[in-house]
Amino acid sequence: MDNEHIVTAFDDDLNNLQNKIVEMGGLVEKQLLDSIDALLKFDLAAAKEVVLHDNHIDNLELEIDEAIVRLLALRSPVAADLRSIISCTKISCNLERIGDYSKNISKRTLALSDTGNLPLMGSGPLKTVSKMAEIVQSMIKNVLDAYIEKDATKADDVRAKDEDVDHIHSGLYRELLTYMLEDPKNITLCTHLLFVSKNVERMGDHVTSIAEHVHFMVHGKIPEESRIKRDNSSSAYV
Repeated sequence: MDNEHIVTAFDDDLNNLQNKIVEMGGLVEKQLLDSIDALLKFDLAAAKEVVLHDNHIDNLELEIDEAIVRLLALRSPVAADLRSIISCTKISCNLERIGDYSKNISKRTLALSDTGNLPLMGSGPLKTVSKMAEIVQSMIKNVLDAYIEKDATKADDVRAKDEDVDHIHSGLYRELLTYMLEDPKNITLCTHLLFVSKNVERMGDHVTSIAEHVHFMVHGKIPEESRIKRDNSSSAYV
């Protein structure tokens, strides 16, 4: 009877840990949507809210870390349970970084208020950033589903989707360079948008890392296939 109670308590602890990961993922997804919405609408008040709310994500990561340490110390998990707990440490860390990038995007939105005339706001580059963010948002949603369902195939599909984000980012990099070469007045604005685009691209990388750890959680190993990176912005030219 005591052993049954211990097993039940351990299962409850694992479920609580999973719930915290899902809660954190939901907050991260909302922060991404809110940061892009604030940028598109040039809503400075909303951008400030995103920056402030990043603390909620940081606090959840701390709670998850504490729960993991407690589980490792008290339950001495092995095999699949141990993989699940180890994966949680990696997943929460990646989610926290995605939250940081959303905060950075909103900081860029606030910085744009100092640029005066914003000729590119509402034009092609912003629409492209929005498209990238939509893909990353769907990746976050799907990788959280994969985590809950312990579905490695779905996680692998998310991993493959990152190639689309890289491709869009590289194209936008070249487009913004063109704007800067055409008119020096665009340099400040385009530089901010370049950083925004890079932030979204890095979010995709972190979601991909989460997908790899879901794969590890299920199969006990990271996917063997090398992930294709299509971000050529560091060597792009016009």
